[in-house]
Amino acid sequence: MKWCIPGLRGLVSSVMLLSVSLLSLAHADGVVRVGVLKYGTVNWELKSMQHHGLDKANGFTLEIVPFAGGDATRIALLGGEVDVIVSDWLWVSRQRAEGRNLAFVPYSSSVGSIMVAGDSELQSLADLKGQRVGVAGGPLDKSWLLLQGMARQEHGIDLNAENEIVFGAPPLLAEKARDGELDAVLNYWHYCARLEADGFRRLISAEEAANALGSKGPVSAIGYVFADDWAASNPAAAFVKASRETKKILQESDEEWQRLADNGDIKDGPAALQVLRDRFREGIPGRSHGEEVRDAGVIYSVLSELGGKKLVGDSTEMAAGTYWKGAPL
Repeated sequence: MKWCIPGLRGLVSSVMLLSVSLLSLAHADGVVRVGVLKYGTVNWELKSMQHHGLDKANGFTLEIVPFAGGDATRIALLGGEVDVIVSDWLWVSRQRAEGRNLAFVPYSSSVGSIMVAGDSELQSLADLKGQRVGVAGGPLDKSWLLLQGMARQEHGIDLNAENEIVFGAPPLLAEKARDGELDAVLNYWHYCARLEADGFRRLISAEEAANALGSKGPVSAIGYVFADDWAASNPAAAFVKASRETKKILQESDEEWQRLADNGDIKDGPAALQVLRDRFREGIPGRSHGEEVRDAGVIYSVLSELGGKKLVGDSTEMAAGTYWKGAPL
C-alpha cells in the first residue's frame, strides 16, 4: 500500500519549454549569481565564502539568489537568471542528451539513509520487509531506487511491493518518525543528521547501496551546475577554487560552524550542529575526476534500469561531458 503526503512540487516539464538560447544572457561582469534553495544547506558554504572574502580573493563577487524550490532554480539557470545552481549529475546528463550543454562539478557526496529509532528491532535492510517506511523525494528518488536495487539483489525483497510506503516532504516525514508513526524513514542527509542527534541510528545508507551495486567509492550526489558557454567566458574555475577553499575552512574549523550558528545561518541546537558538521565533512569530495566519472557512469546505468525513461529519458548511458573538465580534483 502506498500513500502520498501532499506537498509543493514544481513541474519539471515546464523547464523544457524554455529556450536554450537564453543561456547566453548570463553576463560576464565578474558577478557569479548562484541560485539556491532559500533555506538549503548550500547556503552554509556560500555564506562562509562571502564572510572570508574568498569570492573577492578569487576575482569575482558572489551573489546568492534564493528560490523556494529545486525546480525553480533549474528554470532560472536555463532562463539565464542565474549562472550557477546546485543539482545532480543525473539531471545534467539528461539535459546534455537533449542538447542543453550544462556541466557538473562535485559539491557533496552526502546522501540519504534509512533511519530507525535507537531502540528499533530493525538491524538490516532485510528487516524492512513488511514495515511502514517513509520515503522523501518520491518514487523516483535516486536513493530509494538504489536501496530497492540492493534489497532485490542481496535479499530477494521488493521493498516497494512488500511494504507500506509513505511518500512525503522531508520535515514532515522526520516528525512522523519521531512520533513513532513510521518504522523507518529514508530522508535527505541533513534530516538524517538531525534524527541522529535525537537518538535515531542509520540502518543503511544510499552510499552503501551504490557500493553494493557496483560503485567503488562515494559518488557526489549533488554539484554545482552551469552552462558550458558561461564557463568559457566567466570565472567558473575561480568559483570552483573558492568553493574548495571554503570547504577546507569548514573541514578544519569548528569555530566556523559555531559562527554560522551564531549568525542564524544554521538554526539547530548544539547536538544537531555537531552531527550536521560531521556529516557535511564526510561528504566533502576528495576523489579524482576519473574516479567520480567512472562510478557515476556505473550508478547511472543501474538507475537507468531501475527508474527507466521517467528518470533518465531516452539515454541509457551518462552523457559525455556531464562532469566539467575545467577543474578536476
